Amino acid sequence: MKCLIIFVGLSLFFAWNARAQQRTEALSRIHFGSCIKQAEPVPIFGTILKENPELFLMVGDNIYADTHDMAEMQVKYDQLAAIPLFQKLKKSCPILATWDDHDYGLNDAGFEYPEKDESQKLFLDFWGDSEDSPRRTRKGVYDSVSIGPQGKHVQVILMDTRYFRGPLKVGEKRTGGKYYPEIDPEVTMLGDEQWAWLEDELTKPADLRVIVSSIQFVASAAGQETWANLPAERERMLKLIGETQADHVIFISGDRHWSCLLYTSPSPRDRG
Repeated sequence: MKCLIIFVGLSLFFAWNARAQQRTEALSRIHFGSCIKQAEPVPIFGTILKENPELFLMVGDNIYADTHDMAEMQVKYDQLAAIPLFQKLKKSCPILATWDDHDYGLNDAGFEYPEKDESQKLFLDFWGDSEDSPRRTRKGVYDSVSIGPQGKHVQVILMDTRYFRGPLKVGEKRTGGKYYPEIDPEVTMLGDEQWAWLEDELTKPADLRVIVSSIQFVASAAGQETWANLPAERERMLKLIGETQADHVIFISGDRHWSCLLYTSPSPRDRG
């Protein structure tokens, strides 16, 4: 069967809730988005509620923290929690979440952000991860949730593109941004543990796989933060999808404040 990989970029919003794991009926409406300015009005929550989402995916930048001060970060989470329409959304459907740079801690930050462990705790507390959640005992906020019956089984894979990501190559700023492809294969996007976990997840049965990457995956242009800045890691992902024969793969992301739909496919040689 042909593998389909689609990247969708959109700026709205999403989150985590254990109710998603308890759902046994098929999903028909999955909404997602990113980039919530928690101190400003967020009327789009009302528009989302009118669409009656059955699952909402928070793709990152769920708040704009941009701080080393965890008390300040908590205040910003509290601001989001106090928005009435956000409260209604939490009550209306399960929410699953990963983070991007601004709710991780700092703009474009990766492994070097010194408060990443403290930030992870605030993130998990806010999104309601249980005390026995695997995300409480490992580094990074990556996770996987399976929803729906056989034949209509959706696997949502939430990746962490921040906690383990190595340094980006910086050059002269041009149209698109200051980042250039880093050819050093040792610079990682996901880190060894997350890569091993992802390989195992891709071998599990699913009729649709939704891979959540806070930054664009399919986009080939570097400059801004994308997987294209670490081409060896991008190729590793395509090869892994091919080798595990993981079909019906959709990537979704946020970050860019505009929408697009892109398509690619692993090389036939990567599909065994």
